[in-house]
Amino acid sequence: MKNYTKITTLLVVLSTIFSLAAFGQKAKPVFKDGEAQIVEAFTDADKWLRHDLWVETEFDSDLDGKLDRMHVSVTRPEQTETEGLKLPVVYITSPYFAGVADNIPGIFWDVKHELGATPPAHVHPPITRRGERPIISNSHINTWVPRGYVVVHSSSPGTGLSQGFATVGGKNESLAPKAVVQWLCGKADGYTTPDGNEKVKASWSTKRVGMTGTSYNGTLPLAAATTGVKGLKAIIPIAPNTSYYHYYRSNGLVRHPGGYLGEDIDVLYDFIYSGDQKKRVLADSLVRDTEMANGMDRETGDYNDFWAGRDYLNQLAPMKAALLMSHGFNDWNVMPEHSYRIYEAVKDQVPSQIFYHQAGHGGPPPMTMMNRWFTRYLHNVKNDVEKDARSWIVREGDKRDEPTAYADYPNPKAAPVELHLTKGAPETGSLTSKKPTNQGSETLVDNYSFSGATLAQAEITNHRLLYLTPTLQEDLHISGIASVTVRLASSKPAANLSVWLVSLPWQKGRKSKITDNIITRGWADPQNYADLSKSAPLTPNEFYKITFDLQPDDQVIPKGQQIGLMIFSSDRDFTLWPSPGTELTIDLDGTTLSLPVVGGKAMFDKAVE
Repeated sequence: MKNYTKITTLLVVLSTIFSLAAFGQKAKPVFKDGEAQIVEAFTDADKWLRHDLWVETEFDSDLDGKLDRMHVSVTRPEQTETEGLKLPVVYITSPYFAGVADNIPGIFWDVKHELGATPPAHVHPPITRRGERPIISNSHINTWVPRGYVVVHSSSPGTGLSQGFATVGGKNESLAPKAVVQWLCGKADGYTTPDGNEKVKASWSTKRVGMTGTSYNGTLPLAAATTGVKGLKAIIPIAPNTSYYHYYRSNGLVRHPGGYLGEDIDVLYDFIYSGDQKKRVLADSLVRDTEMANGMDRETGDYNDFWAGRDYLNQLAPMKAALLMSHGFNDWNVMPEHSYRIYEAVKDQVPSQIFYHQAGHGGPPPMTMMNRWFTRYLHNVKNDVEKDARSWIVREGDKRDEPTAYADYPNPKAAPVELHLTKGAPETGSLTSKKPTNQGSETLVDNYSFSGATLAQAEITNHRLLYLTPTLQEDLHISGIASVTVRLASSKPAANLSVWLVSLPWQKGRKSKITDNIITRGWADPQNYADLSKSAPLTPNEFYKITFDLQPDDQVIPKGQQIGLMIFSSDRDFTLWPSPGTELTIDLDGTTLSLPVVGGKAMFDKAVE
């Protein structure tokens, strides 16, 4: 007992000495292995400082004669007040923070629509606002504040307590977060109220800002980065929508995001608008019922100035922020091309990495990747993250936080393999690297009643054409962009064209998912065979050639499977539903698939021997 007492007394003395030695030291961020660590002094949520303000922008989108102000909330460690500590900022902005519209009957467009015809009348139902919240959001706070960051949230124009009109990809959606970043860097004015003159400054900011978010919230960091705003050092967009055309259209075709059949940009406008309801009538009239109604074009699906203005690929020149992108290869809502097209465009312009996983919508990179990215560019700690592999892929069956590193995406070892068709309808033909001749043509009959999954599993049907490789004798690694060239004739002046690349036999059972069988997909309007911006009616039964890309993928197809190219017309889950009966005739000799195979043709031929 005496020894125990002595030991306890010694521990108390040592603890006291340690405490005295530490007394007077100010809390500060701590780094280990290139990552910001949780600091005990920053973890007490009861001591975090929270406050709201309104940042003045450079636009007046609601036309009231005053510059719009964005509602902003700040959460920061108390030491930024008591000890004069300055910290970098993790910033998240969204149109969703004040709530969105409920599932209201009639909010979606009627998809039973003859191609090229005037769409059925769409009456926008009244939308009821859910309410206001003084604290915009608590997301990301528990992750980043303890690691030595200030976390800032803001509501997008026309949502919550932010002023202005919602525009869904309009210029004000880029300029709004730009203004918030400028305020964090001392270059814009913040106010304690939406209409007052009492200013508030971000004196606790190091003027180094990073942005992140998922889906629409992942779009807005990119939107802000396209302004080239000084102080925005890094962004981590997760499953971002980088082009509203690519979200609601595909190669000239009206195509809806997966799970939201009948949604279009005006529906999303109705869904997010939660701002000043006294200005709603004017906003609806100017934005939804004029600009959107005149520009969205559900008759042809063509790419035009309206869509070009909402395509961030066209706005990347000023971008300076380091980019870490994240996406799922089986995201059929915001499809994987959205991240790839931006990454590919800027990877030699700014420090860039891309993270892909095998699941669906959402899914951030591993925490260690995000931490290293923000540590490097926000805390300015030289952790050599820019020297890491550019591409990180979660392999099949692996945990999301254990991705495999590659030199780049697509895999630099991948090369296109051209595959050809042999006839076999209404059953299956073959898909081969050897070029046959005189295969003639085969015809399918459009019928939206059958889903793509049903058609892929059918042994015999005239509603699709299906061409299969031999059974794989070895695993085959696909990485990159598959593309198809289809030479076809239509019995009518307009038709949907849908292409799926599938892995067969279809895996059935409780543990299997549809994503186990779908390798990638693509859709196109044959009327846009020559120009994405100008469709031309097809002459019935005359042949046309159209080439287009399928969605990016990186997947290992296991041995024992067959790769199948399925060609059909209306895709029940994505396209419009014209009356059944249109016939598409495919010229087999004029139709090819370009498949990106790691190891190229030699590996493909070896796998199918």
